[in-house]
Amino acid sequence: MLVAVLLCAASAQASNPITVRSLLARPGDESALLAGGSDYAVGPVRFSFVFLRKNGQAVDRPTAHVWVATGLDAKPFAQTTAHLEPIGVPGKSEPAQGDVTQLYVASFFAPHTGKLWLVAEPDGGKPIQGVANVVVKKHTFSPELGSKAISSQTPTIASTHGNLSSLTTRIPADRELLRYSIAGSLAAHKPFVITFATPKFCSSRTCGPVVDVVDAVRKQFAGSGVRFIHVEVYEKNNPQLGPNRWFKQWHLPSEPWTFAVGSDGRIKAKFEGSFSADELAAAVRRHLLPVR
Repeated sequence: MLVAVLLCAASAQASNPITVRSLLARPGDESALLAGGSDYAVGPVRFSFVFLRKNGQAVDRPTAHVWVATGLDAKPFAQTTAHLEPIGVPGKSEPAQGDVTQLYVASFFAPHTGKLWLVAEPDGGKPIQGVANVVVKKHTFSPELGSKAISSQTPTIASTHGNLSSLTTRIPADRELLRYSIAGSLAAHKPFVITFATPKFCSSRTCGPVVDVVDAVRKQFAGSGVRFIHVEVYEKNNPQLGPNRWFKQWHLPSEPWTFAVGSDGRIKAKFEGSFSADELAAAVRRHLLPVR
């Protein structure tokens, strides 16, 4: 009798496979899923997002189940768990717009180009669902993983004769992130983290205090030989003048962007939008420190 029941259940599942449409039809409130990035290519994808309730409040459950499919009526080709990551430095950073202090991060492999459908459902509590599209291209607009970092002669404290207001919109100034240039670090074969960010003018829900995070991670790796660099986004730090030349040289489609560059001058990891200190520290340990 038990065998017959199991066979019937398996037959029903086979005739009614899980699809994006069927997932969205399940009981639960549909909420907004706000993506933290948009520049994706075939291969590993780091997808960050904020889950917003109808009243505009962010969902803060520790994990969320994620399904990824090629269409509304397609069976998901990937399932993964998104983890809630803090953005900013607790007790120091201001929250992102809308008092957002955390975002979900999911990782999966995109096997080919095209528009993907992603459904997320936070674990625990009352059922909530959200859906987003992820457009996967053959190549990203931003510099790709494994490519040579662009040798931009970015400004420093020395090159501007100490004019901190021309170098950063952060208050107080992030002096330790303004000592080295990209070009100088590449010429010296030094591993480095470079963040293109504008603390004063970054105001979206998923655009957290990235410079605070980079500076906090810098302190973790003091004495390691890894350099940490901050470059502003806008010409003369004025959004009305558009992006500055260093931002344009790196072909960045949005901001903020952060890259980990090895001593060989190649890009080892990159983050679009916000990320946690743990994420960046893990990338530094994995890619920028000497193998022991």
